Amino acid sequence: MFRTSLSRSLRALAPLRSVNVSRPFSASISRSDGLKPLDVLTEEEEMIRETVQRFANEVVKPKVREMDENERMDPDVIKGLFDQGLMGIETSAAHGGSESSFTSAIIAVEELAKVDPSVSVLCDVHNTLVNTVVRKHATEAQKEKWLPLLATEKLGSFCLSEPASGSDAFALQTKAQKVGDDYVLNGTKMWITNSNEADIFLIFANVDPSKGYKGITCFIATKDMGIEIAKKEQKLGIRASSTCTLNFDDVKIPAENIIGGEGQGYKIAIEILNEGRIGIAAQMLGLAQGAFALSVPYTYTRNQFKQPIGTFQGMAFSFAEAATQIESARLLTYNAARRKEAGLSFVKEAAMAKWWASKVAQEVSGNAIEWMGGLGFTRETGVEKFWRDSKIGAIYEGTSNIQLQTIAKFIQKEYTP
Repeated sequence: MFRTSLSRSLRALAPLRSVNVSRPFSASISRSDGLKPLDVLTEEEEMIRETVQRFANEVVKPKVREMDENERMDPDVIKGLFDQGLMGIETSAAHGGSESSFTSAIIAVEELAKVDPSVSVLCDVHNTLVNTVVRKHATEAQKEKWLPLLATEKLGSFCLSEPASGSDAFALQTKAQKVGDDYVLNGTKMWITNSNEADIFLIFANVDPSKGYKGITCFIATKDMGIEIAKKEQKLGIRASSTCTLNFDDVKIPAENIIGGEGQGYKIAIEILNEGRIGIAAQMLGLAQGAFALSVPYTYTRNQFKQPIGTFQGMAFSFAEAATQIESARLLTYNAARRKEAGLSFVKEAAMAKWWASKVAQEVSGNAIEWMGGLGFTRETGVEKFWRDSKIGAIYEGTSNIQLQTIAKFIQKEYTP
C-alpha cells in the first residue's frame, strides 16, 4: 500500500529534520543557514504535495460534479483518502499514521481544495480538529484505541456548534449527567461537518451548567451509541460535504471516553479552533488557485476583436491583481502554519490568514466566472462551483467578523500605552 511507502520515506527523512547547526552571526547570511522563503517546501512536504495532487486529479476530479449534484460524498473518495495515508498525516507511525508535520497537513488541504473544497474540508476537519484533539489531549490508552481507527478506516466529526451557540460557542446547551460509570448526554448539535459519514464523534457537553463554560467536557463516541442524524442540510456550496443536525437522546457514553479531563472541554475547543482556522485558510487558498487555474487558460483561447480576451489590458490587470492576492494569502497561511510548528504564538496570524484567504477566495472565484463570460455561468465548467464553495469560508470555524475582532484585540494590546 502507498501508506507504507509514504511512511517509510518520511521516516528516512527524519534525521534531516533534526539538523541544527549553530553558526556565528555574520552580515552575510546564505541559504545554507536554513533561512528559506515561506513557500519553499521541505522534501517531505513536497512529497505529500505531489501525492495529494495525483490523488486529487486522478481520483477526485472525475467525481466532483456528480458528488456536487447529488450532494453526497463518494465512499470511494473517503476510502482513497485513508488508503493514501492522508487521514492521519500528523499521527505517529506506531498508531498507523504518516507521522508528518502540521504544515504537511495544511498542504494536503490546499491541494485537495484546488480540485474539490468539499473533499478538502472533510480531510481538514478529520486531521486538524479530530485527530489533533486525540493526539494532544487523550490518555495513552485512548490514543492506542482511537488513533489507529482514525488513521486507517473511521471518519471523525467535531461536534461543538448548536442552534444557540455559533460564534458564542460556550453558550452550548448539550448536557452530560453522570450515571454510575457512564455519562448520559441530551441535547442537539447543528452544522456538524462529516457527521453523515462519520463513525467517531468528539462531542462537547456541559457536565455541570452551574460552572458555566468551566463545566464543558469533551467526549469521544461512536455513532452506534445512539447518535441520531436528525437533518442533513441542503447548502449553497460544499454540497458533497455533509453538514447535519445531530440529536442526543439519553446517549450513554462511558466515563473513560472523556478526553482531557472533566471540565477541560472549553480549553480544548479554544486551542483546536485556532489551529483549525489555518486549515480553513488553506482550503480557501486552494479554492482560489483552483478557480484561477480553471478560468485563465480559457481567456487565451477565446478570441474577440481579433485577439485573445486575456490579452486585453483590463483582463490582464485583473489576472495580475488576483495572482498577487493569492500569493499574499499563501504567505499568510504558510506563515501561520510555520509559527504553529515552531511553537510560537500564532493566534493572530491564523485569524489574519483565515480572514484574508476567505476574502481572496470569494473575489477570485467570482471574477473567474466573469473572465469566462457566459460559459463561466454554466455548471459545465465547474468554475461556478468554486464561487459557491467560497462563501462558507467567511462563516465556519469563526466568522470573518470574529477574525477581525481577534486581530483587533492583538492590535489594542500591542499599541495601548
